[in-house]
Amino acid sequence: MVKFKSILIALLFCSIYTTKGQAQLTDGMTGLLHMPNAEMQKHGTFMLGGNLLHYKQVPYIYTSKFHYNTFNYFLNFTIFPWLEVSYICTLTKGNPYSSYWPQQTWRKFVNQDRHFAGKIRLINEGTYWKYMPSIVIGVSDPTTGQSGNDYSNISVGERGNGYFNCWYVALSKHLDFKFGEIGLHGSYLYNKRKDNPLNGPAFGLNFRPSIHKNLNLIAEYDAKTINVGAIYSLWADHFNFLFELQDGKYVSCGLVYKVNLKGNNRWKSGIFDY
Repeated sequence: MVKFKSILIALLFCSIYTTKGQAQLTDGMTGLLHMPNAEMQKHGTFMLGGNLLHYKQVPYIYTSKFHYNTFNYFLNFTIFPWLEVSYICTLTKGNPYSSYWPQQTWRKFVNQDRHFAGKIRLINEGTYWKYMPSIVIGVSDPTTGQSGNDYSNISVGERGNGYFNCWYVALSKHLDFKFGEIGLHGSYLYNKRKDNPLNGPAFGLNFRPSIHKNLNLIAEYDAKTINVGAIYSLWADHFNFLFELQDGKYVSCGLVYKVNLKGNNRWKSGIFDY
């Protein structure tokens, strides 16, 4: 396992960066692994997916709400060429440290945390000159509240609900080379959380080799940790398998089904065709 990690990290940092392959599927959005970028799906694309998440990847909660490996699932839709939205549910267990949870629910999956995420593209890549990056603004978990409260009147504060809250601006630029496509990504993340503070830059890159475009290698600094991983696409990009090592050691993985409702799908004869 150690040898495998070393090889994977070496490949990622020696040959890397991001292409038009999509990730950040760990939070139900197009991006890298954890960090957002300025990539978006084709207009009309619908995605349905889920992930097995190591507890180190889920925001730390003072109440120990997420001190265990968990799962999430999501629905994602690119409504317009410039707007992508997602609805994400993360499974939670009964918390033995809170009087809210009956004893029979302790440490059992009995509930879920729900949040929305979205991004708006401000500038398309290559709009004013050929090296112009695409630029987006986005948010995850923008509003929250307890049961029965008016969500529109409740802001995401330092603690409480809103665990996945993050506001960001992101840029992406893709470069084609003989050996493949490389993408360069940067973003600035911000929130007011004390249990999951984000206030700083993030950088990432991935690489899709020309000899096997189904493979997308990814590396990033998500403003907190350095993460590496890969996405493998099957059946003309309709199925995407995600593998990640957060901080180079904590494993998470996922599966996503993708279809374009406008008919812009890559249906081909071979299962490994890209």
